[in-house]
Amino acid sequence: MEKVILEEKDAVDWIYRGEGAANLILAYTGSSPAFIGKVLRIQKSQRNGKSGVKEGRALTTHERLLWRENKELTASSNREILEQLYVKHVMSPLLGPKHVDVGIRVLVTKEFLKSVEKNVTCHRPAWRVHSSQVDVNRDSVLILSDHSIFPDGNLKREPCITVEIKPKCGFLPISRFITEENAVKRNVVRFRMHQALKLHNQEISEYSEYNPLDLFSGSREGIQKAIEALYATPQNNFRVFLNGSIVFGGLGGGTNSTTVQVGEAFEDILKNFIQADNGQRTTSFLQLVAETIYTSGALEQLLEVQKLDTYDIEGAIHAYYNIISQPCIVCRELSKDKLSCRYTSLHSIPLDQSLKIVKDYLIAATAKDCSLMISFRPKEDGRLPSHNTVYLGSTNQAFEYKVYFIDLDLKPLKKMEAYYELDKKIVSCYSQMVKTEHETDKAVTINSNGSVRDQRYALEDGLFTEGCTGKCK
Repeated sequence: MEKVILEEKDAVDWIYRGEGAANLILAYTGSSPAFIGKVLRIQKSQRNGKSGVKEGRALTTHERLLWRENKELTASSNREILEQLYVKHVMSPLLGPKHVDVGIRVLVTKEFLKSVEKNVTCHRPAWRVHSSQVDVNRDSVLILSDHSIFPDGNLKREPCITVEIKPKCGFLPISRFITEENAVKRNVVRFRMHQALKLHNQEISEYSEYNPLDLFSGSREGIQKAIEALYATPQNNFRVFLNGSIVFGGLGGGTNSTTVQVGEAFEDILKNFIQADNGQRTTSFLQLVAETIYTSGALEQLLEVQKLDTYDIEGAIHAYYNIISQPCIVCRELSKDKLSCRYTSLHSIPLDQSLKIVKDYLIAATAKDCSLMISFRPKEDGRLPSHNTVYLGSTNQAFEYKVYFIDLDLKPLKKMEAYYELDKKIVSCYSQMVKTEHETDKAVTINSNGSVRDQRYALEDGLFTEGCTGKCK
């Protein structure tokens, strides 16, 4: 792409597509050949907080030590350059270049960013608007291919449907540094435990039956089960786009369970894409998604990157304190009987080993938090054959597909402490929920007259809030 600068007059051509914690995503609707089929990623800043822009270098002193093997990363002058180089030099080689879009940077004026902020505010979820805004102090943005469409397709003639999935962590940790009190982590997948905390904090209204272990199982049956669960309760983990416009799931936030009305509307949307009777299109579409995940094998590589986290946060946090040369708060909080040689030994390892432990943990954290974009278009007779073709037996249709990973952001080193604290909250909340439900089950007794006496309402206050009982099973 030739060098261009996006100015205030160009802002009208970019419309809100969605957002995450750190970035806004805008889709192009104009006529410039340079931007057709592209999306724009703009970094956000906390409202009433400081901008993320730092003069000089984007990495802290300790982060430059952590990533010292890559000179381009350590020399980065701002965050957007750093993020692009991280995807290019770290995540792309690990996940495979064919599944990763590095993108290109384009210069922007402050007036362009201010105009974008004004245009998209009414389309953003209220809670996102309240907490963050476009960072107007940036001088460039990242342009990426729009993975919700096929760039060479005629959208009016040929429908393209894209599924966006947040797989989350697909394995159970086996680290020997997990304490006995937290042994539940070896048996219950992180996503399920986190659901209990989110329900407790009223971030979600009901529990999802999705289990990442099914999605990463490598079996058609397990993957199918996972996709059906994601469809039933999308939250912020499952969205569908038709020709680049969202038709299922939430923008910038989560959605609750799929109602009958939403299901019927989605069934109708599929009528020009899935050749099946009414009432069978959604089932066939979910089969198509599951079969493509199974056939592509993309999640196998993602799982390998996630498994770079071999120490769990309970081990990696000790290496983190070695790097920043500060007394380990975790060891200080552990009582003498719990402070085994397993933890003290971590503070006598060479610095290079500590750096590798933390670097691998942060790379794995990126892989656990990324999204998977899978796009489909019906295979036409006469189109050149493609090796990325999947056959849907229930409708006797063939589809071309493409698979990309997105949201491959570098995790800041300072987040290690936050990861550790969140881990404690997740395990504590889940364990308390299990304890409460166990005591609730025992509270139902039979009176001497044969009537049922429910003692659940006599349980002591403070065991758990009402919002975390009933559905968290």
